[in-house]
Amino acid sequence: MTDHENYRDDALIRILRETRTIAMVGASVNTARPSNGVLRFLLAKGYRVFPVNPGHVGKEIAGVPVFGRLADVPEAIDLVDIFRRPEAVGGVVDEVLRLHPLPKVIWMQLGIRDDAAAARAEAAGLTAIMNRCLKIEYSRLMG
Repeated sequence: MTDHENYRDDALIRILRETRTIAMVGASVNTARPSNGVLRFLLAKGYRVFPVNPGHVGKEIAGVPVFGRLADVPEAIDLVDIFRRPEAVGGVVDEVLRLHPLPKVIWMQLGIRDDAAAARAEAAGLTAIMNRCLKIEYSRLMG
């Protein structure tokens, strides 16, 4: 059982180093939104980031087209970063678990936690990280 209050730095570093593709669910075209800033940061760090937001299909964020759902992303996803309200996480995880191949990691941003969804993801062999910001953790651990 994973301790979702305390993640080991070496485990987070491994995730950050092994991840190449990230689908960001809840990405916003609004540059004032945290998801937009995190997406741009991750792109600048060399990750391939795919914004997923059905309300912004047909638009772009930082030159990257927005997809309506995870299944529309045209390549395998290593990590799904969730920028949605906690009550939406269960549905996102259900969508993730229908992907083939499965991503390796479900990552819920600061303030987002769903223990039942994390348990379903872990039961399927995924790593679940909750209440952490990819940008903050990258900056803290990778400098």
